[in-house]
Amino acid sequence: MLTVLGFAMIATFLVLIMLKKMSPIAALVLIPALFCVAVGQGAQLGDYVIEGVGKLAPTAAMLMFAIVYFGVMIDVGLFDPIVRGILRFCKADPVRVVVGTAVLAAIVSLDGDGSTTFMITVSAMYPLYKRLKMSLVVMTGVAATANGVMNTLPWGGPTARAATALKLDAADIFVPMIPALGVGLLFVFVLAYVLGRRERKRIGYLTLDEALVPEAEAVLVTAGGKGKGKGKGMGGKAVGAGGDASGAQAGTGAGDGDGFQGLDPKRATLRPKLYWFNAGLTVALLTAMILELLPIPVLFLLGAALALTVNYPKMDDQKARLAAHADNVLNVAGMVFAAAVFTGVLTGTGMVKHMADWLVGAIPAGMGPHMALVTGVLSLPLTYFMSNDGFYFGVLPVLAEAGAAHGVSPLEIARASLVGQALHMSSPLVPAVYVLVGMAKVEFGDHTRFTVKWAALTSLVVLAAGILFGII
Repeated sequence: MLTVLGFAMIATFLVLIMLKKMSPIAALVLIPALFCVAVGQGAQLGDYVIEGVGKLAPTAAMLMFAIVYFGVMIDVGLFDPIVRGILRFCKADPVRVVVGTAVLAAIVSLDGDGSTTFMITVSAMYPLYKRLKMSLVVMTGVAATANGVMNTLPWGGPTARAATALKLDAADIFVPMIPALGVGLLFVFVLAYVLGRRERKRIGYLTLDEALVPEAEAVLVTAGGKGKGKGKGMGGKAVGAGGDASGAQAGTGAGDGDGFQGLDPKRATLRPKLYWFNAGLTVALLTAMILELLPIPVLFLLGAALALTVNYPKMDDQKARLAAHADNVLNVAGMVFAAAVFTGVLTGTGMVKHMADWLVGAIPAGMGPHMALVTGVLSLPLTYFMSNDGFYFGVLPVLAEAGAAHGVSPLEIARASLVGQALHMSSPLVPAVYVLVGMAKVEFGDHTRFTVKWAALTSLVVLAAGILFGII
């Protein structure tokens, strides 16, 4: 009964948000509450929610202060050179823009934190997508999928969990998987190229002359070589945070009246004299995060406080920066705490355990010698509908034990368990995805409907490559 209700609850949630019948926050709270009552455990709802909130509170704190920190770094101009480099590569070609999104997301993912990746990627690419009127779900989908493949890095989380759960060395799991993961990342780049071609066909092929050159009047030329115009698309004059600026910002000022402040070179928040201090602080923060010198929420709290104090000594300026990023902070933190209700009920009522047991029990006896393949296939739905902790510490040991009975190495099981991460990063149970859709101003349902099929295909490509190379 709990198995059926668990699957029904997840299906109800996904259908309602994809059809836009409920907002994600409302669905994350109300649907599990109703199902908790339906299983006869309504009296324990409060305990389940408090337990879920307690587990996710550090994540919410980390996201809140990470948004403030990286928001300030964007304000002061730390990422301006990176963004200008990406924009020079992308120019006004939709294919280059989408491929650039995938490359940027993959590079930034090296720090192992999805929230950081999405904040930097969206901050860099959002103005370009808006100016060219490109689909924002293409941006979120490509970024999430690229990050999902890179999330398998040993310091990203899943590999460490698999190693801990099965008492293996993380390097023994990850290093042999590099060729398969490389194929998966290459597939993401190919996918980005295909989606970029689709966008180019939809909006037309554009080239940009004198891109990013101050005071230059850019000229957009359509595929047919006609239709020159001044001040259109990315060129001409654009109003950003600091007023009028031309050419140099190349469409990265406030776009389309949505209030987004991009790389206006004259914005008042810039702190060019403190560039190397901010760069050093960011490198130190990411290094401390990788080395686990302090809990990540504490690191971002200290980093945000230091960044605000040094860059904006005046109290009014600090308040203004906090207010500027308050919407993102509130949206993301609210979504995380709402997700705590969902995960709390799933775990507390025993739905997750019953669902996992049912799936494992449904494996035919004849599939025993192929448990690595089974694990890889199961990792897609299980890591999407469950937290990584639930899958790696609750389900993976059972799969490994079943495989061992048929002579399948725990290392093969562990490697196969990583292939679902490309899909996992778009799960409604991953807090970072709310940073992505929130900053990109994309409906979560639209992101899910667009991304799931491509992310699942990417995971299957990784699995196929692993089998082909004899890794799995």
